[in-house]
Amino acid sequence: MSENQIIEVLKNIKYPNLEKNIVDLSLIDNISFNNNKLDIALKIVNMEAFEILSQNIKTNTNLQKQFENINIINKIEAPKKSMNYGSTQNPNNRAPYAKNIIAVSSGKGGVGKSTVAANIAVSLAQDGYKVGILDADVYGPNIPRMLGVDGESLKWNDQDKIIPSINFGVKVMSVGLTTPSIDTPLVWRSSVAVSALIQFLEDVDWGLLDYLVIDMPPGTGDVQLTMAQELKLSGAVIVTTPQMASIDDVSRSIMMFKDVGVKIFGLVENMSYFIAPDTKQKYDIFGSGRGAELSVKYGIDFLGEIPLSMEIRENCDSGKPPVVLKDETIRGYYKNITAKIITKTKK
Repeated sequence: MSENQIIEVLKNIKYPNLEKNIVDLSLIDNISFNNNKLDIALKIVNMEAFEILSQNIKTNTNLQKQFENINIINKIEAPKKSMNYGSTQNPNNRAPYAKNIIAVSSGKGGVGKSTVAANIAVSLAQDGYKVGILDADVYGPNIPRMLGVDGESLKWNDQDKIIPSINFGVKVMSVGLTTPSIDTPLVWRSSVAVSALIQFLEDVDWGLLDYLVIDMPPGTGDVQLTMAQELKLSGAVIVTTPQMASIDDVSRSIMMFKDVGVKIFGLVENMSYFIAPDTKQKYDIFGSGRGAELSVKYGIDFLGEIPLSMEIRENCDSGKPPVVLKDETIRGYYKNITAKIITKTKK
């Protein structure tokens, strides 16, 4: 059996829950065979998918007829690392290459946390800083789309380090860049998700950074706790909307960071109000002033308001962060927040 014939057989092996096969998805790194032995190297981040595909290849009758020994390896399987977790009182330093590490978090999903994180990162880069952004929202990775790198896939350099995507002067790493298609679900247990994030911290060629922005998942779970234990966080930026459901949830997020000893740089109120494009009348769709009131209640700074804007939404959807637009008003929302963050990190 020739290599081309082996590839034709592998075209019948479909990725779990997808109609595409592993050949079309470019998941095969190498094929080698000698006498009755066949070695296939795959490139798959999802360990559960790798196990399924490995079994499907080994039990393929056409290959079994030709080879007595079929060996499947994963080229990008995470190397064994020290998993001696730190504590919130004495965190590890898994990102010594970053001078400042900023966690952008929220109490609930859908409040625009990733939008704020992406625009803060780009704004920092516009100010001349070396910036990276880690999309730690493993189950809803939106950063690749917002920064216009969602069509890219992982690549490795000669040192076997993952090369981050780059756009708008920001280095980007996200689990969204590891999946064969945008609708591939990451059905991971939290322990697997945490291991993947630690790999992204240690196995990505970030270079030296002035700022590493981390887009946290919403809520108060394993990822938030792990980041507080494994990184020397400079501080956290917390995003909410004026809606009471969001205020209730963000209160828990504020208390979590206080409990684990992470400095809170301040609160951002997103979707604060809506300006009608025809009448220019202001509408407080989700309520008014609750973000500022919450800041006073918990003794943290109020970093600013960002309105509910069609232009912001449209540009984020198309991979153009609003902070790169010519509209000085829209740019100003994010530039003012970023300036306050820079001041706090310098202190």
